[in-house]
Amino acid sequence: MATTVSFTVESPRGPRTVSVAYERSGSGEPLLLLHGIGHHRQAWDPVIPVLALERDVIAVDLPGFGASPGLPDDVAYDLTTVAPLLGTFCEAIGVDRPHVAGNSLGGLLALELGREKLVRSVTALSPAGFWTDPERRYAFGTLRAMRLAAESMPLPLIERLSRTAAGRTVLTSTIYARPGRRSPEAAVSETLALRRASGFHRTLTAGRNIRFSDNVPGLPVTIAWGGHDRLLLRRQGIRAKHTVPGARLVRLPGCGHVPMNDDPALVARVILDTSR
Repeated sequence: MATTVSFTVESPRGPRTVSVAYERSGSGEPLLLLHGIGHHRQAWDPVIPVLALERDVIAVDLPGFGASPGLPDDVAYDLTTVAPLLGTFCEAIGVDRPHVAGNSLGGLLALELGREKLVRSVTALSPAGFWTDPERRYAFGTLRAMRLAAESMPLPLIERLSRTAAGRTVLTSTIYARPGRRSPEAAVSETLALRRASGFHRTLTAGRNIRFSDNVPGLPVTIAWGGHDRLLLRRQGIRAKHTVPGARLVRLPGCGHVPMNDDPALVARVILDTSR
């Protein structure tokens, strides 16, 4: 069951209240988990049982996704707004400089949190922001097509597709290399999360000019890329390594863009190794 915390952030028009939904489990040093665009905190469910054996795990619904309301109209979805907002969220729940792991958009946010020294270590799984212009246009076009498909399918059709491995491939093969492993309930839930994400279009708009171009010195950083990532192609991992030369670059064989479901044990090990 998600908990929601509210806090105040500054906007051009003055203070605004932001609410963030999250789930917390386990014990040990805190570990913040950040999902990608159009997804929700349940993307991390396959790895949380392992992570929670060693970490106080905090899985977040980013603003405008999952159970978190969208940001106020005068609060931007850009990197320099959302990353400090997550720092304020951590303060609001009594967490000081957690480890962080993020996927896609969440990976980009994790690197920004590291650059701002708001976290202890960074694990970025297929992070956004290391694309060329054509690669970004391809990724954004694919995401828009996924959103349109999620919006156009009636719920009975989504539920029917979710009951078979072939149907789950139709629903989720863009982000998973092994979509048949996703449970029917999860496939339905994340398709609806994509359809209902109020922050989807504003996040894409904010991301048009974003590239991560800074180092993250003084912190353990791992950048991991799925060998079968169809959304952010794996050559972007090489660019990420050149941009963040102190990072460890790890390949995730047999994994797609959202690797937590494709190989939970491997992803958990990468995160824990970095946070140790």
